[in-house]
Amino acid sequence: MTHQTVPHIESLRIKNYRALRNVELKQLKPLTIFLGANGSGKSTLFDVFAFLSECFTIGLHQAWNKRGGLKELRTRGCDGPIEFELKYREKPKTPVITYHLSINENADGPIVETEWLQWRPSSRGKHIRFLDFHQGVGSIIDGEFPDEGGTRIDERLDDSSALAVNMFGLLTRHPRVSALRRFIADWHLSDLSTDATRQTTDDGPQKRLSKTGDNLPNVIQYLQERYPERLEKIISVLSERVPRLENIETKSMIDSRLLLHIKDAPFEQPILAKFTSDGTLKLLSYLTLFHDRQPPQLIGIEEPENYLHPRLLTGLVEDCFKASASSQLMITTHSPHFVNELHPEDVWVLYRDEKGWTVCKRASEMLGINELIDAGAKLGKLWMEGYFEFGDPLTNAGGPKRGLHAH
Repeated sequence: MTHQTVPHIESLRIKNYRALRNVELKQLKPLTIFLGANGSGKSTLFDVFAFLSECFTIGLHQAWNKRGGLKELRTRGCDGPIEFELKYREKPKTPVITYHLSINENADGPIVETEWLQWRPSSRGKHIRFLDFHQGVGSIIDGEFPDEGGTRIDERLDDSSALAVNMFGLLTRHPRVSALRRFIADWHLSDLSTDATRQTTDDGPQKRLSKTGDNLPNVIQYLQERYPERLEKIISVLSERVPRLENIETKSMIDSRLLLHIKDAPFEQPILAKFTSDGTLKLLSYLTLFHDRQPPQLIGIEEPENYLHPRLLTGLVEDCFKASASSQLMITTHSPHFVNELHPEDVWVLYRDEKGWTVCKRASEMLGINELIDAGAKLGKLWMEGYFEFGDPLTNAGGPKRGLHAH
């Protein structure tokens, strides 16, 4: 059991985003897994987090245009804006804050149709919408604990595609807005490439692993120079998974290039990272991310099982559970071995209905699953043997079965 001490998304509702016509995920856990057949909507759901994060880092216009605009983003055959609504807590036992964002498009590009933040500061009070904007015009209540007694200030943004939270979150007099801005901008949606991790670099030490992992040598150098005990812990864990691995270090060349060296116990000389296995580099990258001194407050990983031996996945799940004490993790997978190590309440199963829209359901809410787990069954095995209500790529495109699976 983890004790979340960082901002935590409790629920997420999505409307009109590609195949996500109307999806709501409630009571999200610190470690949440998305499972489903190819084309079920896992990557689209993952992209929601990437899109929102990019809106706060590179801007709505760029995030919007790189995905093809409204024509490509809005659910086929539907009209109206694309909507996101997330409920989160900044810390345990603090009030739930709801963030709503509705995006449409005009002749000039994307516009923020509506954007608001609300909370109920006390359990007996009423909900206060302390930020409320419609197409760039609205109001905001300042202060540490915005309530009806605070000063409501009318504001107008000069760009209808600007996010009010992004603008006012830069001001210290809006702590709740600033906290949300920092939270979303800090999300790390991994697009890890083992080819990228093999690259040599000429930059200096860097604190955090990039989304592609192309600065892995720089982060290892940073740990090597500043926090060797963390690097030793990473090496210790990795050595338990990769037999004979002895050490990891970086070396600077005369031309300023930084090389990553990995040493196996039987050999006197280390080898360059570019000659190391994909699985070793991938595990090293995940461990480096998880052992960050200030890890991202939300981490998303797609199919972490790729390149890894199935028996290594037990340890990786353990790493994920430990990391979820300081980061909320969202993970997609196709691996029953990975799923075997999880609890039904951690796993959401996706499929596409007859209209092509994604449907999501938690494994613990499926008929008979909790009872079978209590009897000693493994979740991944139940999935592969057809006990789930849906999610089988060979049965009705992964849709719901018409009766219970007979065994």
